[in-house]
Amino acid sequence: MNKLKRGLGRGLSSLIGETKSQNIKNNVSINDLVKNKFQPRKMFDEKKLEELSNSIKERGILQPIIVRESLENKEKYEIIAGERRWLAAKKAGLNEVPIVITNVDDLKSLEFAIIENVQRDDLNPLEEAQSYQRLIKEFSYDHEKVSKFIGKSRSYITNSLRILTLPKRVLEFIEEKKLTPGHAKILVGLENAEFIAEKIFDKKLSVRQAENFVKIFKKEKQSLKVRDVNVQSLENSLTEKIGLKVIITNKKNNKGSIKVEYKDLDQLNRLIDVIKSNY
Repeated sequence: MNKLKRGLGRGLSSLIGETKSQNIKNNVSINDLVKNKFQPRKMFDEKKLEELSNSIKERGILQPIIVRESLENKEKYEIIAGERRWLAAKKAGLNEVPIVITNVDDLKSLEFAIIENVQRDDLNPLEEAQSYQRLIKEFSYDHEKVSKFIGKSRSYITNSLRILTLPKRVLEFIEEKKLTPGHAKILVGLENAEFIAEKIFDKKLSVRQAENFVKIFKKEKQSLKVRDVNVQSLENSLTEKIGLKVIITNKKNNKGSIKVEYKDLDQLNRLIDVIKSNY
């Protein structure tokens, strides 16, 4: 277990130490910083951002923002870690912020961003899965390598990535906060995930209610599956003979029930007459 946690436990300070060089600048203009193109987090909680902004007004920025020289604009610095502090500093009206300049490539930039967010539980499951997917697709990581780097089990990484199998519209629901990450986990693996997602949103179901809805939906779908041809033939034959709709439920152990539907008293009397005349 200690081995699994080492990647995440070493933290940003250790990762900074692995870079080729670093240069601490006391302060630079807040406008000299640009967003990290590898930032895994798409949504920033406005309430928490406001709280951090108020804290910065009172005490300033206690931890420098980690940056690298921008490849697109040499006069700018690209944020590697600390984008939330940068946004909060802007809200607080600061003109300058402290930075640490590092010499890192794109892979390290992505690693910095992931470690910072995962350590602080700032990512929702979709953003987290997208981060791992970038390591796999763009930097040839496999599940095992991601597992060791993040400090979580391989099965955790595999299960995390499953959320990306959801239909595009469902992922949009999550990004737009129409569905919570808890809802998303329920929908993974369902053939009709988009339909159910829309129902959950329309009915404003909680995660618990959504779980129950999925269970009921599965049962109903199961009952609508193609039934035994012989049973259907027998239903049709009985329906023709007595003139009333007959439904036969036959279980695997050949136990079941026969249901005869009638719409009024005349049809019920007809059914009684048929039974009496034959038995």
